[in-house]
Amino acid sequence: MPENVLVAYGTTNGSTARIAEAIADVLRKEGLTVDTASGATVTDVTSYDAFVVGGALYAGRWHRDARRFVRRHRRTLAERPLWLFSSGPLDASASEKDIPPVPWVRRTVDKLDARGHVTFGGCLQEGAKGRIARMIIRNGKGGDFRDFPEIEAWAARVADELVKREQTT
Repeated sequence: MPENVLVAYGTTNGSTARIAEAIADVLRKEGLTVDTASGATVTDVTSYDAFVVGGALYAGRWHRDARRFVRRHRRTLAERPLWLFSSGPLDASASEKDIPPVPWVRRTVDKLDARGHVTFGGCLQEGAKGRIARMIIRNGKGGDFRDFPEIEAWAARVADELVKREQTT
């Protein structure tokens, strides 16, 4: 029976949801059964064997829906394979170097014994919600800095670990 994986996320403008979908696509190609959902909509996680949880970064904080998802389901998440990702830098820095998790995410990695964390570049484009987001765009600091080949390579490493785990159980 293939691993049943949930890729949950917190996003305001959809950029992190698109990253979650890209991760899910790679996991599916490796034969895993995968659902994606906003962390705000997930009420029961008991049917999942593993988790990938991502949050958009806003002013150095993980998106509220991702934080709340982790808090609500922390016991189950701590018992099963878990990977975390952040999305946010509005420049090429995430593709140039490893960006450590923000403090709340770092503590979560430690408390829940997550298998890994990565920060991907973010995306903020015309039509974004929020006063600060619109101000960033107006000042010419927006853009799409997501590196999908990098995202897919990371997801392939997650899939590899899950497939190996499945073969040994």
